[in-house]
Amino acid sequence: MEQLNEFWNEALKIIEEESSAVSFETWFRPISPYGIQGNCLYLQVENPLAKDMLEKRYFDLLRNTIKQVAKRDYEIIILLGNELPQKLVTEKNIQKSHNDIPRNLNPKYVFSSFVVGNSNRMAHAASLAVAEAPARNYNPLFLYGNSGLGKTHLMHSIAHYILEHNNDAKVLYVTSETFTNELILSIQNNRNEAFRNKYRNIDVLLIDDIQFISKKEGTQEEFFHTFNALYESTKQIIISSDRPPKEIETLEDRLRSRFEMGLIADIQPPDYETRIAILRKKAERDNLQVPDDVMAYIAKNIASNIRELEGALTRIVAFATLTNQNISITLAENSLKDIFSENASAPLTPNLIQEIVAHHYNIRIEDLQGSKKPKNIAFPRQISMYLCRKLLDISLPKIGEGFGGRDHTTVIHAISKIEKQLENDTALQNTILQLEKEIKGQ
Repeated sequence: MEQLNEFWNEALKIIEEESSAVSFETWFRPISPYGIQGNCLYLQVENPLAKDMLEKRYFDLLRNTIKQVAKRDYEIIILLGNELPQKLVTEKNIQKSHNDIPRNLNPKYVFSSFVVGNSNRMAHAASLAVAEAPARNYNPLFLYGNSGLGKTHLMHSIAHYILEHNNDAKVLYVTSETFTNELILSIQNNRNEAFRNKYRNIDVLLIDDIQFISKKEGTQEEFFHTFNALYESTKQIIISSDRPPKEIETLEDRLRSRFEMGLIADIQPPDYETRIAILRKKAERDNLQVPDDVMAYIAKNIASNIRELEGALTRIVAFATLTNQNISITLAENSLKDIFSENASAPLTPNLIQEIVAHHYNIRIEDLQGSKKPKNIAFPRQISMYLCRKLLDISLPKIGEGFGGRDHTTVIHAISKIEKQLENDTALQNTILQLEKEIKGQ
């Protein structure tokens, strides 16, 4: 029974992330895993209302989560206490995989659930290459980018892929904080040898948020020797950070040089198209019916963080469920108004302006930054330069840098052209006004 409870607790952790707090506490927390018979997983609930809600509204979430954790399909049967069978096998039937999968790997963080876009294409491709051939391609692999952009998702995906394709692989995923804490404990308890055996007798080491060791000399010393031991034994090392090695302050040069001798891949905030794809992926995964205009509303207002993006969609769905309303733009605006009012004061950037202009004119942001000069691209580029000058406190040369390194005279020409046209062009005046509102999040 203990194994069944552990299995169920892992499933609950995922469900808690995928549902609202109210829904989780009301419908999922009270469920008791009763047992397994053949291919049937029996879950016990307290009352008929809970059974009805789980079967009609949340069944797909239950089934998909259990499949993720168990690595197989179970027929899920939800019953009241007086309906449960007398004898069930509770342990022998639960088999996750051939491997003992590390418990700190999120089962939903796999390559198939990662949405690839221009902002993360290289990091995704490099991660997949490393997963397919550990220690042969890109060793070490160094992923960097701001929080919430998918670094941890890719690291877990690498680990899952390797474990799935190599039953004997020894894979260890830790954060730099865990590494540091375990190092301190090993010193305090005189267990240095056990610590080193754990970190050096493995095939793949994935260490997250390496920037946090930058001011810890003892941790850097130990990690340097751990890195060398693994590298010299042709073992794969994957590292993540919120910045590239050259920007990690107080990082020892010998570690910096080792981080830089492999492949460094960055992850940027997703563009508008990728944000829409992320929202559609989540809606599909959770079997949600979300109108396109609601997804567009979320994607336009949240540009920098995938967690916030998915969280906004979860909040809208929860709001609709709890108030028994259909999902609509009005409902989305009401449920997210406090979040977007907080985000309204976020600083504007040239990239945000380019993104909104590119979406308005149905072109790619790369076109604005490139050298192409056809009118359908040149005009939006000039508008973008004009808006950068009007809304941002940056110099003309700095604006030019964001548009493929154009010089300040080109920027002056673009701004002058738009300013002159605005004098008599009402349509352009309205367009500029609309773009400014979108940029400012109004």
